Amino acid sequence: MSPKPTERTTYAALLRGINVGGNKKVPMAELRAVMEQLGHGDVRTYLQSGNAVFSSREREPDMLARALEAAIEAHFGFRVPCLVVDGRHLRAVADACPFPAAELEGRQLHVTFLSAQPSPERYAGIDARAFLPEEFRLGDRVVYLYAPGGLGTSKLGEVLHRPALLKGLDATTRNWNTVVKLVELTGD
Repeated sequence: MSPKPTERTTYAALLRGINVGGNKKVPMAELRAVMEQLGHGDVRTYLQSGNAVFSSREREPDMLARALEAAIEAHFGFRVPCLVVDGRHLRAVADACPFPAAELEGRQLHVTFLSAQPSPERYAGIDARAFLPEEFRLGDRVVYLYAPGGLGTSKLGEVLHRPALLKGLDATTRNWNTVVKLVELTGD
């Protein structure tokens, strides 16, 4: 049964590239206020790296993302790419993880959320064997990355985040601990 128009859906907004190295500073209290001004309810933030959970009657995540990007630019004076995903999608991403998440440290497993589903051909040129023991798998609008040494030293992570590979897509990455927390915060 689909939700009635008056019912609110819980979403996570994933902002890319804020509060990193002193660039694009977005205080979380101000972000919450901007989101509340957009009419969102139950606004909460997680960490300082651009994770916000909120409820809305709007049913189109892309519309929510574009409105949030415009509001952030109007308030802070710079553009911040945003992806908005609902709690069901987050739960599905966690449930579909192709790696043994329960056996790994959160820093070893990452999920790159994408604005659209990429074709497998986009990734066909990557020689996966050359990066072992690091591995990646495609999911539903996500790329899962297992990087035993963490993302900061991952050679495969560098390749997966090259602009040519992500051309035409908005993308932002979260470690597994953050994914799990966002699932919890957006769950019923």
